Amino acid sequence: MSTVDTTVRELLLLMPRLVGRAKKLPVPAELHGFSLAPRHIALMAYLLCDGPLTVNELAARLEVAPTTASLMVGDLSRQGVLDRAEDPADRRRTIVSIAENHRAAVKAWLSGSANAWRKVLAPLTSDERDLFVATLRAYDQAIAEDTP
Repeated sequence: MSTVDTTVRELLLLMPRLVGRAKKLPVPAELHGFSLAPRHIALMAYLLCDGPLTVNELAARLEVAPTTASLMVGDLSRQGVLDRAEDPADRRRTIVSIAENHRAAVKAWLSGSANAWRKVLAPLTSDERDLFVATLRAYDQAIAEDTP
């Protein structure tokens, strides 16, 4: 039976390896010419999973300032990875989506991680999966609170 301290030890040893592997997700050849970094993974994942979003919606989901999200979107749209379009319902809003000609490559980029998560989460019950995600969210919040 593990104690909190032995579990913390295991996680402290495991987390750098997990982060390192995530940073090494192979970028598909079709996207090699673009300046894509690990920080773009979450942005692309939201657009791939949730569909087109406004810059403010992306900022809220990424938990960054709208100006930060706007800079990321602007950079990726100038490179042709993302499309920006005027919201027909409100011309002041911009709708962001993955450029259609890059959608398959972005999906391929994210599929390795998604497939690994499916493999390890599939045997768990719905309650166990919810607990796992809640624990990761709580960890993220605790780190944020403890970081000056």
